[in-house]
Amino acid sequence: MDARAINARLRKGEPPTAEELAWFARGLASGAVTDAQAGAFAMGVCLRGLSEEGRIALTLAMRDSGDVLAWGLDAPVIDKHSTGGVGDCVSLILAPALAACGTYVPMISGRGLGHTGGTLDKMEAIPGLVAQIPEDKLRAVVGEVGCAIAGATGRIAPADKRLYAIRDVTGTVESIDLITASILSKKLAAGLGALVLDVKCGSGAFMKSPDDAQALARSLVSAANGAGCATSALVTDMDQPLCGSLGNAVEVALCMEVMAGDAKAAPRLRDVTVALGARLLALTGEDEAAAAARLTEAIASGTAMERFARMVAAMGGPPDMAEDWRTHLPRAALIGDIVAPHDGIVTGWDGEALGLAVVGLGGGRRVETDKVDPAVGLTDVVPVGTRVRRGDPVATVHARDDAGAEQAATAVLAALRLGEGAPTERPLILERIDG
Repeated sequence: MDARAINARLRKGEPPTAEELAWFARGLASGAVTDAQAGAFAMGVCLRGLSEEGRIALTLAMRDSGDVLAWGLDAPVIDKHSTGGVGDCVSLILAPALAACGTYVPMISGRGLGHTGGTLDKMEAIPGLVAQIPEDKLRAVVGEVGCAIAGATGRIAPADKRLYAIRDVTGTVESIDLITASILSKKLAAGLGALVLDVKCGSGAFMKSPDDAQALARSLVSAANGAGCATSALVTDMDQPLCGSLGNAVEVALCMEVMAGDAKAAPRLRDVTVALGARLLALTGEDEAAAAARLTEAIASGTAMERFARMVAAMGGPPDMAEDWRTHLPRAALIGDIVAPHDGIVTGWDGEALGLAVVGLGGGRRVETDKVDPAVGLTDVVPVGTRVRRGDPVATVHARDDAGAEQAATAVLAALRLGEGAPTERPLILERIDG
């Protein structure tokens, strides 16, 4: 086998064989495949694509490039994954809510990719918390608390870990084949009995159109079920941020408000969380409506908050996170309003532009070696349909300095769509795809 030959044939449109994909994945894990060869492979897949069989073969090859966990616990081992969006912090609420409902959730998560935030970056905004934990620690936290939101160990899908980082900095993120293999290699390696997928669709997602989002959802569901993991997907709206906070610490803070029982905090975020959790619990045999009611109660009652706080403490974070999160979470040096340039109704947001504004503040990575500033971001981003007058706040910027705040304000106002007529309300859940 030879990486150059595989890439050359891929460039010509000749699909790699399962054996070649398995060799390439092993080479990614071992280092036999260089970064340049990996980048060329990713670009080739983006341009030429893989067959359904090739997509499944790449997924399994990347899964089998490292350890595959087995649990033997007394309740279902389940998980959720999102394809990424802006203001998407569902995982921080859903994992502890599912644990409060009696299941186990080893949530192997990733970092920011492109314009979207990363769950691990959000977790690491909590002082002292270590998201990259070894397998024995992952097993201990899941067994004791019921959930752990952690990074893949070096032995979980190591081929994906390398390719994921390379995709982020080579402009090869938006590929159904690579997204499918990346997501499922980690999830299947976690030894799950059931999985629900949140496939985002709209301006703030990687998949901008319903057709593309549905194609990705079907690819994921087909591959996961074909690998023996009961899986469903919800295609959900990302034409505006899922919540009003975009950034790492600010999203954690908003999730804490939701789990503290604030019924007015982030209703779209809460509704998507419950819908995804109910679909997931239904895959384990529960009645879906009853599961939704249980999850809603777990969030409203503070039970999910208690699980989240226990998980944080077990992973090195503050022991009193549930009571004192406002003190623990970092704050930006400069916080100020971004105001509407004229009267109108907010008819839309360019979600990708908002996400890139957060990256520009330092809340994400432009290159792999960039250090993320957990404190920066945007809050109080006004929902679509809001009527504003000139000078009214449309968002609040959290920045390191004046220059960063001014740059972010320019980007936010460029992403804002103001008009006269009320926009057509788009459903939060656009489609459900079952295996």
